Amino acid sequence: MKKKWITLAAVSLAAMTVLTGCGGSQGDSSKKASDTLVIGMEPTFPPFEFTENDQYVGFDIDFAKAVADKLGMKAEVKSLGFDALIPALKSGQIDLIASGMDATPERAKQVSFTKPYFHDGYSVVVRKDNTTINGFQDLSGKNVCTQVGTKGVELGQQAGAVIKQVDANNQCWMELNSNNSDAVIINTSVAMYYLSHGGENDLKLAGEPQMAPDGIAMAVSKDKPEMLEKVNKAIDELKADGTYAKLYKKWFGAEPKE
Repeated sequence: MKKKWITLAAVSLAAMTVLTGCGGSQGDSSKKASDTLVIGMEPTFPPFEFTENDQYVGFDIDFAKAVADKLGMKAEVKSLGFDALIPALKSGQIDLIASGMDATPERAKQVSFTKPYFHDGYSVVVRKDNTTINGFQDLSGKNVCTQVGTKGVELGQQAGAVIKQVDANNQCWMELNSNNSDAVIINTSVAMYYLSHGGENDLKLAGEPQMAPDGIAMAVSKDKPEMLEKVNKAIDELKADGTYAKLYKKWFGAEPKE
């Protein structure tokens, strides 16, 4: 495997901090609260969000910043564990979640989702020398790594796998490459990006992906319906003016399907 992926994992796990500074007087703090959109995400999820050269980059980063621009606000990225994002939104630590999050009915009970801006599926990834796992149907009794709080956990359990849940999906690549897991369940787009950036030397997709029933969306607090309306309007405008298509092609190498 390329060394940079191991480095990425280590940096991403260590860098659970706010990208921009929080200094300033109490007066500055109140101005920041009204002019800054604090965006929560878990940056170990390329190509949606990840760390590169000590900077947060990815499709969600660019798209969320574009949304903030449409709102006339400054974007501030806050890195959190994926399972901490909804609690942080509900407690007011962040204003918006933009982290490749499936808008599931269970999550919709806690947060308000925007219009979906991406549709994805879930895939099984194994080592290249594996000949026994050819899809979800072969996962029964196998040691499978997936990220805590994701649909991958449910899919693995349904398949009868022994699930190991980790905080960041990059840990799953390390688990798989070190033979500590038999397979990984992960978003298809993330798997394809990883394989196309060096992962295909050691790993491969196993079988057909399962399409996610829910689209990927941003999330705001249920207490802020006006914010939901503004973000939805911004998403519509970014699609209409070509910004969305430009960013989609930049990170996924193709025209948007929707």
